[in-house]
Amino acid sequence: MEKTVWIATSNTHKLEEFQEMLGKNVIIKSFKDLKEPLEIVENGTTFEENAMIKAKALYAVVHEPVFADDSGIEVDAMDKAPGVYSARFMGEDTSYEIKNNYIIKQVEGKDRTARYVCVIAYVDEQSEKVYRGEVEGEIYDRQLGSNGFGYDPIFYYPPYQTTLANVSDEKKHAISHRGAALRKFLEDRKS
Repeated sequence: MEKTVWIATSNTHKLEEFQEMLGKNVIIKSFKDLKEPLEIVENGTTFEENAMIKAKALYAVVHEPVFADDSGIEVDAMDKAPGVYSARFMGEDTSYEIKNNYIIKQVEGKDRTARYVCVIAYVDEQSEKVYRGEVEGEIYDRQLGSNGFGYDPIFYYPPYQTTLANVSDEKKHAISHRGAALRKFLEDRKS
């Protein structure tokens, strides 16, 4: 039996990852499938708040199950910045090459630990829940790799001994913060 699920995004990478995790029997719709654009103000101070804001806003329009995520990178030497402001860090028009070089400079001679965080909110007619996934790593001393996007070229993952931008999509998805949060949702559904 096919089921329709909405994902509060227009990001093709996210949609592909959700489709891969949820399986072929799930029809995924996104902001692209709405008749009119939906303006959502993400004014939460945590990943959990922002994910739930997006999920509730989309659910109020479509009245079908909705996933929304909020994700970013936390750098310990920067007091866990950029955090919830990861996409808007240093301005939305600033390239990730510039953002990444800035972060590399900020951690020179300091603690390089960092983590990717993803919180997925799920809203349907019966529930509102959040699921958090994290991947621990560190900030590399330079940008390395051309696969991936965002902060992947500076996010060094010790078990792989390289950055996430330097591994295949398959290897990245196997340990991704979004995948970890989605697996928690799937485990919750089984119980």
